[in-house]
Amino acid sequence: MKSKRFKELPEKTNLNKSEAINNLLPVIKNNCTAKFDESIDLSIRINNKQKKNEINIRTAVNLPSGSGKKIKVAVVAEEIKHKDAKDAGADIIGADDLIEKIKNGELNFEKLICTTSMMIKLSKLGKILGPKGLMPNPKLGTVTDDISKAVKNAKAGQIELKNDKDGNIGLSFGKKTFSDENLIKNFNAVIDTLDKEKSSLTVKGDLIRNIFVTSTMGVSYKVKLGKNI
Repeated sequence: MKSKRFKELPEKTNLNKSEAINNLLPVIKNNCTAKFDESIDLSIRINNKQKKNEINIRTAVNLPSGSGKKIKVAVVAEEIKHKDAKDAGADIIGADDLIEKIKNGELNFEKLICTTSMMIKLSKLGKILGPKGLMPNPKLGTVTDDISKAVKNAKAGQIELKNDKDGNIGLSFGKKTFSDENLIKNFNAVIDTLDKEKSSLTVKGDLIRNIFVTSTMGVSYKVKLGKNI
């Protein structure tokens, strides 16, 4: 059963013509009638079905305006790296002791960062971390010896871009309370990252098929492809 709030939102927005993201943001924000600070979300469909191979994207983007979310970051590293992790703002820090806690099911964090030498031990916990999307990955910058940079990126709003088997990528790129300018900066960062990914892939035609923008409790609108200034 639809709530009174939802019934008051615009209907059949899928029939509207596509608009530039800067024109849609005021509309999206106007639809944010929930009592909390709604996230502004993108649903991106990529052209992943190629004749010779299937495109799978898994990378990270640093949102210049942040994500608006507080991320609890854990670090598995040698003791010599613990001060770097703490100074950068890591919430949980450990070595073999933390690996043992993870093995016992203690997953009270949203992102896990690991040094290259400790990854050999951590990789054995794939069955625990994998299904939760928590396994560190060099391509995402979460397996690294520059722990300080990795933690700061995670805290500043680094998010993962990963498509499902149907070519869909879902992500939040800010909050209702963000200025339009900051949301556009984040949007452009996402598009730039996907453009860079395309240059390293064998893609026939455009990589991005379509983009829709919505809020947590709102309705979606089709975004005109391309960056915005």
